[in-house]
Amino acid sequence: MTYYNQPYRPGGFQLIPPAIKLIILANIAIFFLQVSPASEVLYAAGALWPIGSEQNGGLPFMPWQLVSYMFLHGSFQHLFFNMFALWMFGAEIENYWGTRQFLTYYFVCGIGAGIINLLATMGSPYPTVGASGAIYGVLLAFGMMFPDRYIFLYFLVPVKAKYFVAAYAFIEFFSGIGSKTMGSGNMIAHFAHLGGMLIGFIYIMIKRNEFSLTGFIERMRPGRKKNGPRPFRQNRPEGTGSEAEINAILDKISRNGYSSLTEEERRKLLRAGGK
Repeated sequence: MTYYNQPYRPGGFQLIPPAIKLIILANIAIFFLQVSPASEVLYAAGALWPIGSEQNGGLPFMPWQLVSYMFLHGSFQHLFFNMFALWMFGAEIENYWGTRQFLTYYFVCGIGAGIINLLATMGSPYPTVGASGAIYGVLLAFGMMFPDRYIFLYFLVPVKAKYFVAAYAFIEFFSGIGSKTMGSGNMIAHFAHLGGMLIGFIYIMIKRNEFSLTGFIERMRPGRKKNGPRPFRQNRPEGTGSEAEINAILDKISRNGYSSLTEEERRKLLRAGGK
């Protein structure tokens, strides 16, 4: 079941959808600045410096670094593999969720990963750069949306997405513990990767349960009638199919592709998408 009840729109699939295109172009542009004379200033101001790092020879943490660190990379290889993974796992997700929802999710994962990394690296003199935290959140979303989709490891070994994601989380967890135990100063931010996956999981579960802050406040408001009608609830137009039917159709697409749908299922999706 997809986390958010956005209908798949036949014929609307984009190979490089808008949000991913924007993120890739922004990262490439900033990488060119990193190899210019302005690189030292950019790195000093934009990298995610741990809290208390200045006491160990580093630079101070600033709030904007929770966003800016996602656009800095340590090398061209670092940039290339991050952007390739973003496109490979994120394109289909953005096509399902829409550009605004995908961008929100991407930055929530990236900022959340940065916060968790700050908690795990207090006092360290080593800064963090890269979009990996956000991209691990995208990887988690792909595994939850398409758990039985095969990913070809090294383009040869087929692995189901759910096992692929679980293996990555397992490796990152123990790699993070190992680097902390040995006091390693390597540049791989394992806890940022795990943080992106954790925040992504929480975000998706909240959306699946249709939680909203305004709805929560309304439910907690004293004197509210618990059995009264929900505000702004509208009846579903006749013939569009129930929410359960739409979700079942989306699941069928994720397993077998759009071509597996019957004509009636395609009509239901089109009607749901036009509401």
